Amino acid sequence: MEIKCDSASLIRLDLFLSTALGISRSQIPNLIKNKLITINGNIAKKAGILVKENDIIKIDKLESSKQDSAFCIDFDIEIIYEDDDILVINKPPYIATHGATSLKESSLVDWLKANNKQLSNISGEKREGIVHRLDKQTSGAMVIAKNNISHSSLSLQLQNKTMGRFYIAIIDAPLKSDIVIECNLARNPKNRLKISKQTNGRYSKSNFYKLLLSKDSKKELILAKLYTGRTHQIRAHLESINRHIVGDSLYGYKGENLRVMLHSYFLYLEHLKNGKMSFRANIFDDMNSYLENNFDMEMVGEILKNISFSNFSNSL
Repeated sequence: MEIKCDSASLIRLDLFLSTALGISRSQIPNLIKNKLITINGNIAKKAGILVKENDIIKIDKLESSKQDSAFCIDFDIEIIYEDDDILVINKPPYIATHGATSLKESSLVDWLKANNKQLSNISGEKREGIVHRLDKQTSGAMVIAKNNISHSSLSLQLQNKTMGRFYIAIIDAPLKSDIVIECNLARNPKNRLKISKQTNGRYSKSNFYKLLLSKDSKKELILAKLYTGRTHQIRAHLESINRHIVGDSLYGYKGENLRVMLHSYFLYLEHLKNGKMSFRANIFDDMNSYLENNFDMEMVGEILKNISFSNFSNSL
């Protein structure tokens, strides 16, 4: 298959392909090792090579034996809660919520099916059970519908805001104060991989709360509450005020080559049988290590313990 780069600025090959094809960046070196990627006819030798607008990138298919080993379901997912109606999981980073048609990748839906989980089918075969999604690099709490009745209920809750999530993120510069951001979002005409503020876009709203400054006061742990669920909403909203999530090079972060430090930490919903329920998703090792190196972990622990719907739902 061939892809034409449509980024107006230079972008890493692995980042471009990860976003364009819906695969993990960690899979790109394997394709390069097998000499399956060319750029303008030249074999790509490094995942970090920069590509530019109008470059033609060609990806050859792996032989079946190699394809099986490259794209097998080789990950484990923590189950936070499960009953006959819903499944709440802690999605690891670098796993797509559902498969992409352009290049095969093991997704969350593949894992659910491989583990014989009963799933709703309202959203179609490729998105069975999926009521809401997380970006590939975003980790954390997700609820899966195990039947169509629970799926319909959860979808309605997303609309009327009785279900929602609080995200934690590490940003590269502190917020001046807690803030509400409202704007219209759409594809960036200069870089189709990005979402940005556009007059012809769809309405979006997020609340951002200051939680804790880093030890050197240059970075900050924040909380984000979404009122709408647009693609890349948190990332685009932060970029609009010149703030960037650590690791988010697509949206302007200039530091270390890390995954996007964004985690769906707290999920709340109305269970059909059990009433109001809430769940917390453990932070993954990469994000936890970054916090340990840059923040007072005793204070982080105290702050995370106090995150709840009542503390943040109506404070802005």
